[in-house]
Amino acid sequence: MWKRTIGGRALHFRLAGINNQNFLMRDEETGSWWQQASGKAIFGALKGESLELAPYDELSFGLWKQESPAGQVLAPVSKDEKEYDSKWETEIQKLPLVLTFPGTALQSRDIVIGLEVAGASRAYPIGAIVAQSPIQDRLGGTPFFLTVGPDGKSMRAFVSRLDGVDIEFFRKSGSDKWVLMDSASASEWNFQGCATLGPAQGKCLERLPLLKDFWFDWRNYHPSTSVYRH
Repeated sequence: MWKRTIGGRALHFRLAGINNQNFLMRDEETGSWWQQASGKAIFGALKGESLELAPYDELSFGLWKQESPAGQVLAPVSKDEKEYDSKWETEIQKLPLVLTFPGTALQSRDIVIGLEVAGASRAYPIGAIVAQSPIQDRLGGTPFFLTVGPDGKSMRAFVSRLDGVDIEFFRKSGSDKWVLMDSASASEWNFQGCATLGPAQGKCLERLPLLKDFWFDWRNYHPSTSVYRH
């Protein structure tokens, strides 16, 4: 998700086409073409400009509603309503794939969680995250952990550093509720990255942006990416 303001001017975007199996957007103000995956203008008056990443989540509706009880839901456009119910993930498997990247254990359409920190990028297979949550890792010199939420589906990443000290996080054993604990103070943390009990209560961790994507798409726009090994 990208903020649509460049140089103090709000742009209006429309779907323009496909480039390397990724959406192209065209802004109405300058006619420039933008790559959805990178947020960069690749053609037109604004070529070379980059949109600013906007914080976003991909959560199950139940978890989102729990965290944001007053949140609003975007109503579907009636004439396109059937498209919201279509099984696009099944249908997309039938489309030809022109991008392949041999040399890894991942298949082109495997779903990964991609992270980019300080210019370094890494792909995390969904299965590994579910099996090992929380995953402790370091990228671009930054320590962080990647975890699955209480719904077993939603995922978030947080910098595992508190008051300048690198710490580790783990699931609290013997608890009926989803709770993380840290190795330094044994404080309890929720899925929003905030301490709810213990010496760190009231403090919150920095969240890292992540992208749920097909492996081929992530690899294509992050050619130097590594793949998480466990």
